[in-house]
Amino acid sequence: MVDMPSLQSSAMQLTLEQVSVRLGSALIVDAVSFTLNRGDIGVLMGPSGCGKTTLIRAIAGLESVAQGRIVLHDTLLSGPAHHMPPGQRGLGMVFQDYALFPHLSVANNVGFGLNHWSASARRARVQEVLTQVQLEDFAQRMPHQLSGGQQQRVALARALAPQPELLLMDEPFSNLDRSLRESLSIELRDLLKAAGTTVLIVTHDLDEAFALGDRVGVMAGGRLLQWDEPRTLYQRPRSVFVAEFTGRSAWLQASGLGQGRVSTALGEVQTPDEHPVGQACQVLLRADDVLIDAQSPHRAELVQQVFRGHHQVLTLRLSDGQSLIAHAPLNSSHALGQAVGLRLREAPMTVLPAANSAQAA
Repeated sequence: MVDMPSLQSSAMQLTLEQVSVRLGSALIVDAVSFTLNRGDIGVLMGPSGCGKTTLIRAIAGLESVAQGRIVLHDTLLSGPAHHMPPGQRGLGMVFQDYALFPHLSVANNVGFGLNHWSASARRARVQEVLTQVQLEDFAQRMPHQLSGGQQQRVALARALAPQPELLLMDEPFSNLDRSLRESLSIELRDLLKAAGTTVLIVTHDLDEAFALGDRVGVMAGGRLLQWDEPRTLYQRPRSVFVAEFTGRSAWLQASGLGQGRVSTALGEVQTPDEHPVGQACQVLLRADDVLIDAQSPHRAELVQQVFRGHHQVLTLRLSDGQSLIAHAPLNSSHALGQAVGLRLREAPMTVLPAANSAQAA
């Protein structure tokens, strides 16, 4: 369970309290709690089938909650014996396939949800949001005349046009190629921040999550394992699953020394947590935590070397059989089977009890 601040917080936008969702007899979302502050971008990620899309559908009102509460500002959207219809929730939603109307122009697609506005106000708002997404010159185009990235921006403009309290986005870049996804994710964050909109996005893509989110949550088996700032999620994961889902990692066996230190085959390591003397534990090592150092007394055998464009990824094996990964510059020259000197970065590292290894996925 994620700790919850008081509902009295004036900055609070979206609050989930112990939300569970069942589809038939199956428990798909299991007691999820988190808050998303006004104007922030939140991202939910996890493996396929973890419950993230079902959860965002429950927030939208497309699924009922079995227990718990969903609150937007001070308005109860879902709760025990209460379900506000989707159309009354004041939310915008961007679907995976964009769901543009093929027979309507870009302008008419964007203005579709503004029928209750006056004609002049509607035209002005459509022009405003098209300018925000840099499509002001495409107002009279039809959806089939647009690229995939342009269609995505039209869908975003349509969702933003009614000025929703909360914008929900389900895998917004899933239909785009990798290079376009990377550029659009940065562009999308700038657009959403400029609009001041509170957003919750579902994705399975780690790069998207880190590029977009002020807060990122990792789900597995219907549960929210951690909800944190992206940097904290990467550097201070609370479980083996979160660590391995948020980036390539290796685990170095360790033994607690007390006083914020543990002992490893590569020397002592600082940790922000306390591990009693003799406690079996493991140190999380990202590739940039392991440094190649010819002067180090610690040696490991180079067993694999992979070219990654701007650097190489080395897989190294210690004498006791443990494997590590490290980055190396392109001009470094090491032969497979060579003994390579290495040391650990001097900074506090995440250390988890060895028993957590059973939770790895």
